[in-house]
Amino acid sequence: MTGPAAPLGSLALARSATDRAAEHRGDDAWLAAAWQDPATRVLALHDGRTLVDGDCVVFLRPDQTGPGERYLLGVDPDGVVYFALAQPGPLRAPLGSAAAPAGLREVAARLGDRDVGLLVLAVGLANWHAAHTHCPRCGSTTDVAQAGFVRRCPVDDSEHYPRTDPAIIVLVTDASGQRCLLGSSARWEERRFSTLAGFVEPGESAEAAVVREVAEESGVAVGQVSYVGSQPWPFPSSLMLGFTARALTDDVVPVADGKELTAVRWFSRADIESGSRDGSLGLPPGLSIARRLIEHWYGSPLPDPALSW
Repeated sequence: MTGPAAPLGSLALARSATDRAAEHRGDDAWLAAAWQDPATRVLALHDGRTLVDGDCVVFLRPDQTGPGERYLLGVDPDGVVYFALAQPGPLRAPLGSAAAPAGLREVAARLGDRDVGLLVLAVGLANWHAAHTHCPRCGSTTDVAQAGFVRRCPVDDSEHYPRTDPAIIVLVTDASGQRCLLGSSARWEERRFSTLAGFVEPGESAEAAVVREVAEESGVAVGQVSYVGSQPWPFPSSLMLGFTARALTDDVVPVADGKELTAVRWFSRADIESGSRDGSLGLPPGLSIARRLIEHWYGSPLPDPALSW
């Protein structure tokens, strides 16, 4: 079932330039000293947005921050410690700064490796904390522990860890590799198409999930499933596992399931090129692994104007 595939290279949300410093998460003395250090920098976060100026995150000093949940993000090669602060109220830029609040989807493609890696981690942690404020065993309010990587129940002392949901995303080609299979979701306008995707079920391998999801959503049977790369997708908590796969025959006619997809069809490279140039085909934005999978098969970057949605 599996076979080799060329890697996708650097993916927008898979970049990082800091050490997560996991060995310090339980060291209260180290964390307290780091927070008091004037060299420490804080990524303020509210409702999934942080302060950005141009192509850089605007970090604050600890003494410029207010209340909120504090998470350790890591340490850079120069020894600077970074925290995230999930604020209960709106973000305010430092006096004299041109920074403005922006979300990860808006700015990730233009941020450097350090900033995008820190922001992806901060958003993922904040999303998890916001959705897991109570103990699933007894319903008691839980407390933040281990520098943001644990929530602890004060009643039974149980520990709960950040959740990541594995999902497959796959570029399917016909048996000859001349056409790719793209689908349109019920949530999108008609011109929008993307690769097929779905969550990995309990007790299922990622490769098996590829075969199942493609069959469920399009009726196409695939083989030669090859892993090509992964990217965190904290909207709210997914890890996208990218694959390619080939249909078993060239003559299969895909049929949309009518639930996840309202349309699914084969596209030649000529279809992709003409549709992306004239705007009749809306493909995923450059931030997504879906776009990279399509370009990986197409053989080169595609023109931007008709692609962002």
